[in-house]
Amino acid sequence: MDSTDKQVEEKGKEAFARIKVIGVGGGGSNAVNRMIDEGIKGVDFIAVNTDAQALMLSKAGIRVRLGDKLTRGLGAGGNPEIGKKAAEESADELYDVLKGSDMVFVTAGMGGGTGTGAAPVVAQIAKESGALTIGVVTRPFTFEGMRRLQSAEVGIGKLKEHADTLIAIPNDRLLQVADKRASLQDAFRLADDVLHQGIQGISELITIPGLINLDFADVRAIMSEGGAALMAVGTGSGDEKAKKAAEDAISSKLLDITIDGARGVLFNVTGGPNMTLFEVNQAAAIIRETSHPDVNMIFGAVIDPNMGDDIRITVIATGFERSSMPRRALERQPHNESRRSDSAAYMRPSESV
Repeated sequence: MDSTDKQVEEKGKEAFARIKVIGVGGGGSNAVNRMIDEGIKGVDFIAVNTDAQALMLSKAGIRVRLGDKLTRGLGAGGNPEIGKKAAEESADELYDVLKGSDMVFVTAGMGGGTGTGAAPVVAQIAKESGALTIGVVTRPFTFEGMRRLQSAEVGIGKLKEHADTLIAIPNDRLLQVADKRASLQDAFRLADDVLHQGIQGISELITIPGLINLDFADVRAIMSEGGAALMAVGTGSGDEKAKKAAEDAISSKLLDITIDGARGVLFNVTGGPNMTLFEVNQAAAIIRETSHPDVNMIFGAVIDPNMGDDIRITVIATGFERSSMPRRALERQPHNESRRSDSAAYMRPSESV
């Protein structure tokens, strides 16, 4: 390969959006481990924790121990304030591992110390570095007690301030969805599937050429709507397969929200060479009917011979909540520019405030 070919190859690699998944605390790190086991490609995995022993068990290629001076690697003791301060202490390291990202998924189990306290700090740093920042978290089981539930709600509220969009999965839903004989590990894997499907779906959307192409700018346009989000993948086969795939994608039993009233929807239809225009239209009609009348809908279509007669639909829906504040502009400000925010920006040591 000559130097020109190498340059073209390097530019090709740079053309793809860089996606990172950062697991915060024990729950987030466990989710990252399960995703690595699933073999998802094209994503950088990061684990951060105040618990040195737990961090050693992480399979992530990048690991950051939070708040060494504060916690000495012994954990946050279930105290979100310690988790927050530990992340602030390690802000420079967090910036280093998150810089250069186009999209960052911050995943954590809310209610404990590190996940609840550190996840909002991680999200703020990711957002300040210029990345589209998506929070994917779990709410505690009711049987874990009111104190943990209240702590989780406070943490989710703070995370929502810094993430572009947020997906919250109530663990109680696992009791309704999982088989009674399912192992605890299998039950939590169901929750991880929301993150898994979303990341895999987005990765495919922006890397696989289609008849109607979608790119990262399309993903950013939809996921910058703010508030809650729905990410799901549905599949269908046989008669009415497009209808089945669309309904499967928009009816996740694990999430608190449905696609009803979504103001921003991105969906991609993938099928074999025999996929028909009627099938594509049927799927689009179902998704449009359940969205807001003024929905901003972005559509893509991919022909994949490996699909055979099946159809797969990836849906990303946002814009369920509208605050009184104007929507943030899609173009990001440089990292070192001042922001009008209640929270202090986490600046690099070389930068002046």
